[in-house]
Amino acid sequence: MSLRLSSPAFADGERIPERYGHGVENVNPPLRIEGVPEDAETLALVVDDPGALDPAGKVWDHWTAWNVPASVEEIPEDWDATTDGASEGTNDFGERGYGGPAPPDREHTYRFRLFALDADLDLPESAGREDVEDAVDGHVLDEALLEGTYAP
Repeated sequence: MSLRLSSPAFADGERIPERYGHGVENVNPPLRIEGVPEDAETLALVVDDPGALDPAGKVWDHWTAWNVPASVEEIPEDWDATTDGASEGTNDFGERGYGGPAPPDREHTYRFRLFALDADLDLPESAGREDVEDAVDGHVLDEALLEGTYAP
C-alpha cells in the first residue's frame, strides 16, 4: 500500500474552499492519511504555492509540519500540532503554522506534500519549506501529493 493524502474538504486538483484562505478563516483544511509504511517513524507536511514564483519571486511557503507521529491518520481542521506532539514552522506570512491560500493575481495551484520518514527531524520553529526539504533528504520512505486550486 502506498502513502496517500486526501481531504474531505476538496478532491485532488479541485478548488480549495474559500474559508481556508488566508484572508478568510485561515484554518487548515482537514486531511486524511493512509498507507503509511510500517517502518515509518514520523511524517512531515509541506504546503506551498509554486505559482507564486512570478508575482512573489519565490515559491511561497504556506505550512510546514514535522515529527507528526506515523500513527496519525487524520489532521483535523484548524489543527493544533502540539496535541499530536508535532512541530510547525514559520510560513512566508511570518506566522507560525498554517497560512492559507492568498494568490495576488490569478488562480494558483497549492501543493500539499506528505513525507513518511524513517527518523525524527531536529528543526527550529523558524523552519520553512527549504529547511524541511533539506532535512527529509535521505529519510523519505514514501511520499504523497494532494493539490488544490484557489483564486482571489
